[in-house]
Amino acid sequence: MREVAGDREPGFFRTLTGRVALVTAATAVVAVIVTALVAVPVAIRSVNTQIRAELVEQSKIAVELLTTERQAARERIVMDLRGEDVEVYLVRRGVVDRSGLPPRVIQQVAAGSAVDTRARVGGRPSFVVGRPLSGQRSGVILTRPVATGTAARVLGSTWIAMLAGLLGGILAGVLLAQFIVRPIRLAAGAAARLSAGDRSVRIPRRGSAEAVELADAINQLATALQVSEGRERDFLLSVSHELRTPLATIKGYAEALADGVVADEGAAKAGSTMLAEAERLDRLISDLLVLARLEAADLPLDVVAVDLAELVGAAGEAWAARCGADGPVLRVQLPAAPLVVETDPGRIRQVIDGLCENAVRVVPAGAPLVLAVHAGPAAAVIEVRDGGPGFTDEDLEVVFQRGALNRRYRGIRKVGSGLGLALAARLVDRLGGRITAGHAPEGGAMFTVELPYPTRTLP
Repeated sequence: MREVAGDREPGFFRTLTGRVALVTAATAVVAVIVTALVAVPVAIRSVNTQIRAELVEQSKIAVELLTTERQAARERIVMDLRGEDVEVYLVRRGVVDRSGLPPRVIQQVAAGSAVDTRARVGGRPSFVVGRPLSGQRSGVILTRPVATGTAARVLGSTWIAMLAGLLGGILAGVLLAQFIVRPIRLAAGAAARLSAGDRSVRIPRRGSAEAVELADAINQLATALQVSEGRERDFLLSVSHELRTPLATIKGYAEALADGVVADEGAAKAGSTMLAEAERLDRLISDLLVLARLEAADLPLDVVAVDLAELVGAAGEAWAARCGADGPVLRVQLPAAPLVVETDPGRIRQVIDGLCENAVRVVPAGAPLVLAVHAGPAAAVIEVRDGGPGFTDEDLEVVFQRGALNRRYRGIRKVGSGLGLALAARLVDRLGGRITAGHAPEGGAMFTVELPYPTRTLP
């Protein structure tokens, strides 16, 4: 079976753990190298400084002893100094007893000046210290080679410590990587469980601030998915109930007609009932399609200049016929002058019709149903008010959520599919307006739709 490239296990150094460990190891190596580069010159400088200081002290003692001791003692002093890798040169009457010294050093000591310098003696870099003696153009000069091999000795004595530091850095890097990637692995595991359908997964809030922030994000996502799927499930249940009711009616009448149970005089009534239920199904399916397209943000809009007074007046004439004698009492309140906004007239009429249909469903006969439009300070306002049962304050918090009122009042009073108010809210929002719900002065519910003016502000 051919292996899919995306399913391969990543190499160790392609993981965050491997990369953190690699970076930490590289950092440890750089630290060891920098330490060596700094420590070796410092050690060499320190050794040479010590050698030079010792040579200066030895020159002072040598001058004092050579001045006061006898010849045999002088030879012993010279031999002792040579045993310490110090060469002793005696200057008498401006002439040195052995060759190898720079002429300028001999001249300075013969002239009575002290010398403390660094020069090549016998082909080797050496420290040179000279002191004049009492007597005509006499003196003593001490030389000692500059320290060599110090770097090797320093590295030889410290390589174990450096290696231990390097290994410790690598180990610390691996442990640090494990600590860093643990929240990420927990989040990845939680995401995998969420994608598999487990909405109960939660990540403990511990560790660094970033780890806690990541855990909170995953936990909030899981909670949001859990709530959303719960609402979706309830919504589907309510919609399926709304679909089943007209289908059952249509099926029952269709079976009665097929079996000949309905007489000729009842066929017209059965047909009108089936037609009404079919229209109800059509409206429900249309609402579902429009709502789906709104959520996908691909609903076409035809925005033009619209006189809201004319549009609401036409809606009032249509709903006056539908209210009838046994329905609510419709009143239409229009401004004296045209009220023009830029919007989609078909969608605004759809919003008005949906709000009126909700009102007609629950408003008792003889109660008021008001369609009003007026100019606000920053937007044109359409109001749909009624004298029905209205909403509680708790209802107003969820009134535009899909199926919320359907679930709350099913079996208590007449309810719709739960799509109408959600659809109205989405349509108004897509048109750049705002819709709110509240308590009407007529005693029932009031819906307010605000549509901004095109490019003018009313005085």
